Amino acid sequence: MALTGRAGLVAALGIVVVLLAPQPGPALAGVCLLLAAAIVVDLVFAGAVRPLRFHRSGDTLVRLGQRATVELIVENPGGRRVRGVLRDAWPPSANATPRVAAVDVPKGERRKIVVTLDPTRRGDRSSVSVTVRSLGPLGLAARQGSHRSPWTVRVLPPFLSRKHLPSRLARLRELEGQHPALVRGQGTEFDSLREYVVGDDVRSIDWRATARRHDVVVRTWRPERDRRVLIVLDTGRTSAGRVGDAPIPMAGAAAGGGGLLVRPDPRPAGARPGWPRLDWSMDAALLLAALAARAGDQVDFLAYDRAVRAWVAGASRTELLSSLVNVMAPIEAELIEADSQGMVAAILSRAKRRCLVVLLTDLNSAALDEGLMPVLPQLSSRHLVLVAGVSDPRVAAMAARRGSAEDVYDAAAAEHAQLERRRITARLRRHGVEVVDAPPEDIAPALADAYLALKAAGRL
Repeated sequence: MALTGRAGLVAALGIVVVLLAPQPGPALAGVCLLLAAAIVVDLVFAGAVRPLRFHRSGDTLVRLGQRATVELIVENPGGRRVRGVLRDAWPPSANATPRVAAVDVPKGERRKIVVTLDPTRRGDRSSVSVTVRSLGPLGLAARQGSHRSPWTVRVLPPFLSRKHLPSRLARLRELEGQHPALVRGQGTEFDSLREYVVGDDVRSIDWRATARRHDVVVRTWRPERDRRVLIVLDTGRTSAGRVGDAPIPMAGAAAGGGGLLVRPDPRPAGARPGWPRLDWSMDAALLLAALAARAGDQVDFLAYDRAVRAWVAGASRTELLSSLVNVMAPIEAELIEADSQGMVAAILSRAKRRCLVVLLTDLNSAALDEGLMPVLPQLSSRHLVLVAGVSDPRVAAMAARRGSAEDVYDAAAAEHAQLERRRITARLRRHGVEVVDAPPEDIAPALADAYLALKAAGRL
């Protein structure tokens, strides 16, 4: 049972009547009895909420920045009309509207309520409960009850770096010789035979073809296809740090042809935290996966901190991106130190043949010195390793400040942090590891460019 605001108003009027009455005692008793009788009447004639049945339909997948629609069907099998309000409870990050809806369901009928979700975070967003308050004919009291009507909408990563894919695919076509600007790479996949010219590598001479043609003939090569790329996402403590300016995905962008509109935050700088490193790394991983799949490479994905959080292997080219965004969506940064030894063991157990291992992690010198560096030789001796890290643009901005004494101290700390980052990058390269260190907005295209450079150099 629940009393409404109208009951409070009637009670207040009753108090006024009692105060103005010549005999307050009997008047008070009469007002109380009248109010109680009205409440009882309301409760008797209010529709029952317990028998109500709920059914859902609608979207189960949506990209961050787009809008999802969920329909809630309210069925009234009871003997009285249910008239009142309904609240469909979702987590705050689901940004569900309307929060409260009027409901009027005659007996034996159904009514539909449409709930729109504008999620502000990726992951699974599930409905909590449906609460209905059924009012009586006088509107003084109501019957109230909650029901479970489960529904989950998975909010996928937005893949903002998709805009860089066409330009990288054009460069990939150049490398593969599908463009007039043919690039003669140092790959291992045979392309064709041609006559020897001064400057060609003598190791490319095909002696059997030379003997048949009575002229020196060399083999030409192109970057090998069907290589394996293993993308490893570090989901440990350092991936939780927020960097850059979080782009604001515009709700309703799906209606404009599937694109995702992004506008700058109108609030002052520093008023809103940026995306976690984990989300920027996911965006870079998606661009790399899309590019490598178009190049004919087999792409696998591993998320790890102290345990395997996600694993995708053997996905076809057409299914790869959908598989990746589905497994990435619920992944959150774990506030624990990543187990680098366990991560390397997980990589080696899954990658038996030599492949490109792309590790997306934070280039934090303290964490890498104690974690990855001691076990890195086990990995780099068997695979080509590329480590990519998202730098914090606020550190670079802080290093340039000289306005006050406090700014100078901040700049000194920032310079020290940048020096440590350069030091750990140099150490990684001495171990034969390729390194990509870029700010949030540039990490995805920079990683794609590094992959294309390895292709062009014939190292894949």
